[in-house]
Amino acid sequence: MENKKIIQIAIVVAGSVLLLQSLYIQFINQSIRKQAKTAALEKSIVYPARGAIYDRNNKLLVYNNPVYDIEAIYRKVDPKMDTTRFCDLLGIDKQFFTEQLNQDWASKKVSKSKPFPFIKRVPVTQFAKFQESMYEFPGFSATLRYIRGYPRPIAAHAMGYISEVDQEEIEKSSGIYERGDYKGTSGIERAYESQLKGVKGYKYLLKDNLGVTVGSYLNGSQDSSAKSGDELMISIDGDLQEYGEKLMQNKRGSVVAIEPSTGEILALISAPSFDPNLLTVDRDRGRYFAALLSDTLKPLFDRTVQAQYPPGSIFKTVVSLAGLQMGVIDPNTGVHCSGSYLLGRVYKCTHVHGNIPNLEEAIAHSCNIYYYQKIQDIMNKYGSDHPGKGLDEFAGYMRQFGLGHPLGLDYFNELSGTIPTDKYYTRLYKTKDWKAAYEISIGIGQGVIQLTPVQMANICAAIGNKGYWITPHFYRGIKKNDTLYKQTKYVEHHTIDIDKKYFDIVVDGMEKCVTSGTARVAEIKDISVCGKTGTAQNPHGKDHSVFCAFAPKDHPKIAIAVIVENSGFGATYAAPVASLMIEKYIKGAVDSSRLYIEDRVLKQDMIHVNKKSPDLVANH
Repeated sequence: MENKKIIQIAIVVAGSVLLLQSLYIQFINQSIRKQAKTAALEKSIVYPARGAIYDRNNKLLVYNNPVYDIEAIYRKVDPKMDTTRFCDLLGIDKQFFTEQLNQDWASKKVSKSKPFPFIKRVPVTQFAKFQESMYEFPGFSATLRYIRGYPRPIAAHAMGYISEVDQEEIEKSSGIYERGDYKGTSGIERAYESQLKGVKGYKYLLKDNLGVTVGSYLNGSQDSSAKSGDELMISIDGDLQEYGEKLMQNKRGSVVAIEPSTGEILALISAPSFDPNLLTVDRDRGRYFAALLSDTLKPLFDRTVQAQYPPGSIFKTVVSLAGLQMGVIDPNTGVHCSGSYLLGRVYKCTHVHGNIPNLEEAIAHSCNIYYYQKIQDIMNKYGSDHPGKGLDEFAGYMRQFGLGHPLGLDYFNELSGTIPTDKYYTRLYKTKDWKAAYEISIGIGQGVIQLTPVQMANICAAIGNKGYWITPHFYRGIKKNDTLYKQTKYVEHHTIDIDKKYFDIVVDGMEKCVTSGTARVAEIKDISVCGKTGTAQNPHGKDHSVFCAFAPKDHPKIAIAVIVENSGFGATYAAPVASLMIEKYIKGAVDSSRLYIEDRVLKQDMIHVNKKSPDLVANH
């Protein structure tokens, strides 16, 4: 009986609570009554600011510009609206208005009852004019977005760009991306998308039947804030990058500079380049991008990791090191250079050097005859009937230098280059009985040898370190509250199985190359530069000028490779560019006594000089 009473009391209490709540909603709480009259609950995205990018000296390279995306719901647009005033406020014409409003409704990609993009990336100043009168135009709404801005229009290839995700990317993202999201498409923006993109927030808004917001749902208790992306510090030295791009104006080619002790990329230049700011304005972006794609100079093509060149004589450094370790090169034995070498046919040298007494002098004066003989000795180490065995041993050392395969940069589209093996030539000649005489041109970095500029720079980093290299990379760490949390991924030493004493010999030869050999133009007062010139043969026109170096000789701070396409000998343009950049980086400025070299480089226009040659770029 007592239980029955308890149940009756509970029913009366519950009923009273429900009645009071109903009275409260109907007669007291006006906000809830107002919400009940709304036509829809809309989930609105709050987009995060993308993480800024800073150079190694904490100078801003990439920031965010706030813009607004205007959306429209076709069914809620007033057909009697003042279109002239609307267009004036947004800086558009009536043709654009008509084209944007009348979508392809039959495609089912858009709906007359749902928001669709009307104008993207409206600048804040333009939107401010529109916002004051936005209430006059029902059916239109605005969302705050962020696009990239560049205080200095440099490092366009390295930075990359962002673009709107397509349907395929949405489907593959497992819910991370949805229509209208932006994503890093190339360069560092793509490589570090997960750190830079941030986390979206959401607002739940109550809207009336005209699409006008009347309030937030449940006083915003269900809303979530957007979280900005991480601030990224990268290894690029902005001042060095800017200076290098200046030197490479009106030239085709590339520059890669690396800090040998860390593997950090100090500069990555592909010339010609482009202004990254012009890929941020939505209405002009497509036109500008199309112009870049159709440009015969291929400014979008990243020569630093995608162009594969015959390295020319800079390859003699690693031929020397492999030959020394394999025991087929005696550093104290030389050759007599008469200007040519007969082996089935005549192979030429650039000069008649006469007596080349030792390996150091062969490097310093870049004697081809010496290296024709030495690569033949390398391949024939196990007998002239088995050149493939010697070649494979040689190729093994080349792989240790990071050649013949991608280095593993925190970047995309890096190509591997070509280092031939016994299998390669067996396939090429369709016989296992090929001979060393067929391919001695690889000893001077010609023939089938192909390297990317970043691989060339990495060779110098490895030699400067006297036997190891760290994977070249951009990432230094994440900035939080002015504290840098450094990366720990790129620290492994890739050790090369060649005795340090042999590196000492080659380093001395590279130093002589600058002080008394083919690269005297690269000499810098008070800085011991070790370098090697190269001339990369080009079947489509004038040869490419190549130079690689590191400095100082002991504990080098910079290793660099420069290629200036169709400009001749390595000392002509590549060596001066590298030398100027080395001095700029180590000293902070170029000495006044060498400004004439800078002036000559700046004034030289290698693009229009070679304009009659339609395809002068390396293999792509």
